[in-house]
Amino acid sequence: MSPLLCCRFPPPQEDDDLPYEEEIIRNPYSVKCWMRYLEFKQNGPKATLNMIYERALKELPGSYKLWYNYLRERRKQVKGKCISETVYEEVNNCHERALVFMHKMPRIWLDYCQFLVAQCKITRSRRSFDRALRALPVTQHPRIWPLYLRFARKLPLPETAIRVYRRYLKLSPENAEEYIDYLRSIGRLDEAAVRLAAIVNDENFVSKEGKSNYQLWHELCDLISQNPDKVKSLKVGAIIRGGLTRFTDQQGKLWCSLADYYIRSGHFEKARDVYEEAILTVVTVRDFTQVFDSYAQFEESMIAAKMETTSEMGKDEDDDIDLELRLARFEQLIARRPLLLNSVLLRQNPHNVHEWHKRVKLYEGNPRQIINTYTEAVQIVDPLKATGKPHSLWVSFAKFYEENEQLDDARTIFEKATKVSFKQVDDLSGVWCEYGEMELRHENYEQALRILRKATAIPAKKAEYFDVSEPVQNRVFKSLKVWSMLADLEESLGTFQSTKAVYDRIIDLRIATPQIIINYAMFLEEHNYFEESFKAYERGIALFRWPNVYDIWNTYLTKFIDRYGGKKLERARDLFEQALDGCPAKFAKTIYLLYAKLEEEYGLARHAMAVYERATQAVDTAERHHMFNIYIKRAAEIYGVTYTRAIYQKAIEVLPDENSRDMCVRFADMESKLGEIDRARAIYSYCSQICDPRVRRGAAVFSPPADRQRVVSRVVRFLGDSIPYACLSLSVF
Repeated sequence: MSPLLCCRFPPPQEDDDLPYEEEIIRNPYSVKCWMRYLEFKQNGPKATLNMIYERALKELPGSYKLWYNYLRERRKQVKGKCISETVYEEVNNCHERALVFMHKMPRIWLDYCQFLVAQCKITRSRRSFDRALRALPVTQHPRIWPLYLRFARKLPLPETAIRVYRRYLKLSPENAEEYIDYLRSIGRLDEAAVRLAAIVNDENFVSKEGKSNYQLWHELCDLISQNPDKVKSLKVGAIIRGGLTRFTDQQGKLWCSLADYYIRSGHFEKARDVYEEAILTVVTVRDFTQVFDSYAQFEESMIAAKMETTSEMGKDEDDDIDLELRLARFEQLIARRPLLLNSVLLRQNPHNVHEWHKRVKLYEGNPRQIINTYTEAVQIVDPLKATGKPHSLWVSFAKFYEENEQLDDARTIFEKATKVSFKQVDDLSGVWCEYGEMELRHENYEQALRILRKATAIPAKKAEYFDVSEPVQNRVFKSLKVWSMLADLEESLGTFQSTKAVYDRIIDLRIATPQIIINYAMFLEEHNYFEESFKAYERGIALFRWPNVYDIWNTYLTKFIDRYGGKKLERARDLFEQALDGCPAKFAKTIYLLYAKLEEEYGLARHAMAVYERATQAVDTAERHHMFNIYIKRAAEIYGVTYTRAIYQKAIEVLPDENSRDMCVRFADMESKLGEIDRARAIYSYCSQICDPRVRRGAAVFSPPADRQRVVSRVVRFLGDSIPYACLSLSVF
C-alpha cells in the first residue's frame, strides 16, 4: 500500500475490518459502502466509530445521510453527561461543521437548536434559530417557528419573546391569538388589547380557535374594561360604543362593560351616566334586565362602601347627607323600573297600543304626565301598523278629560279622532259610538243624536265597506255598529217617523242582520203598525237565505198567526208554503209543527194530517222518529187509533231499524188492545226479522207490563223458537 493511501486510510485495527476497508478503497465515494462499514462498527469503540464517520465525511462532505447519522450518534454519546463538559462543545462544533454543507436542511437545524436549548445556552440558541430562519427558504420556516416560539416562551426575558413573536406574526398573522394569550400571561395587557383590537377590525381574520368575531370583541371588551390602569393605547369608550352599533343583539353586555371600565377607573359619575344612557336606549327586555341589575348592584355597592367608610372615619353632617342622597337615588331607581321597562317595550314597537295603556296606568295620579303620554301616543301610533285597537287610545284620552269634567276638551279629542285614517272601519265606528255614549252619560240627548246622524251621513264619495283603498271616513256610513246605536237612540228619543227612517235606511244599505229585522218589526208592532211590521219581515226575508232567514220566518209566522188567527187562512198557508220552499231539513220541523197547529186550530183536520205527512218526509233523519210520534198522537186524538195503522206501517217502512222495532212493538200493543191478536202476531213476526238474534236477555231482567206479557207469551207459543224472546221485550227496543 502506498504511503499516500496509508495516510488517507489508516490500516485496520482488526482483521474483520479488512473487507470493509478494501471496499471503501475501491469505492471511496459510495455512501452505501461507508454505511455498511459504520453499521458493522456500531457496537465497537465510540472513538473508532467517530473516526470512521470523520473519514467518510471527508470524502463525502455533502452527504446528508452521513451527517445526520453522525450528529445523532454524537448527541447520543453525550446524553446524560453534565452540560458543562467539553464534549458538549465538541458536538456543537460538529454541528457547526455540518451546517457549512447542510445549511439548507431544516432537520439539521432543528436538531442543533434543540441540542443547544437543552444545554441552556440562551443567546447561542436564539442566534442559531435566527441563522436557521435566514438560511432556510420561507417555505421551511413553519418547521422552525414552533420550536423557536416554545423556546422563547420559556425565557425569563419577556422582551425577547415579544420580539420573536412580532417577527413570527409578520409571516403568520393568522396566529395572533397565540401571541395575545402569551401577552396576557405575562401581564403585557396594553399590547394584548391593541393586537386583539386589530384582529377584531380585520374582516378577513379567521380564528384558529373557532371563535366568532363577537367572541373576540367580547374578549376585548372584558380585557379593556377590567384593566383600565394597564390599557392606555386604546380609546375604550370609542371601541365599546363602536361595538354597540355592530352587535345590536348584545348591547346589554357591552353597556355593562363600558360602565365597568369607568367604575374600575374610579369615574363613578361617568359610570352612572353610562347606565342611564343604556336603560334609555336598549330595545330588548333581556338587555334591559342585564343593564338594570348591574346598575342596581352598582348603586348598592356605592351605598355599602359609603357606610363602611363612614363607620371607619366617623360620622359628620356631610356624610349623612351624602348617604341619604345615595339611598334616595337607589330607591328612585327601583321605583322607575316598571316605567323604564315599558319604555323598552315601546322602543321595540312604538305602535303597541296595549303598552301605551300600561304606561298611562303607571302615571296614575299624575295628570300632566298622563296627558303628555296620551298626546305622544296618538301622535306616534300609526293605525296601519298598530298592534291592538288604535282607536282605544283616543277614546281613553277623551274619557280622561271627561272624568275630570273637561267635556269641551273631550269633544275636541273625539272630533280629532274622527278624522284619523284608521285601518278598519270598526275603529272609526267605535270612536263615533263612544262619542255618542259620552253625550248620553251627560244627558245631552240631542247632541248624541246629532253626532250619530253625522256619522251615518252619506259622504260625497261613496265607497264599498270593504274597499281598503278608500279612507274609512268614506265607508263608515255602512257601519252596522253606528246604525244600531242610532236606531236605539231614535227609538228612545226620536219620533216614530225618524226611527222608521233609520231602520229603512239600514235595510236599503243591505247591512241589516236578522235581529235588526226582528227589532224593526217589533218596533212597528208596538206602535200598532201590524202590516208594516209584516212588510219589514218580508223585506228581511228578501235579504237573507237559509239558514240565516230561519229566525225571521219563525218570528214572522208566529206573529202573523197571533195577529190574524184563522181570518186570513189562505194568506197564512201561502206564507208557510213560501217558508217551506227551499227550507233545509234541519230547520223544517218547527215550521211544519207551526203549520199543522194552524190547520188544527183554524183549518181542516185533513189538511193538518197532510202537513204532518209531509213533515215526516221533510225533516232531518234524526228527527223523523219524533215527528212520527207526534203524527200518531195527533191522528189518534183527531180520528181515533184505527187511523194510525197506516201511519205505523209507513213509519216501520221508512225509519231505521232501531226506531222501527219500537214502532213495531207499539203497533202490536195497539192491535192487542183492540183485540186483533192475529195482526199483533204478524207484526211481532215481522219485527223478529229486524232484530239481532245475538241480543238475548232474560225475561226476569226485563218485565213488560202484565197485559203485554200475556200477548208476548201467546206469540211465543205460536212462533216457538223462530224468534228470540229478547225481540219481544220492550226493554230491548
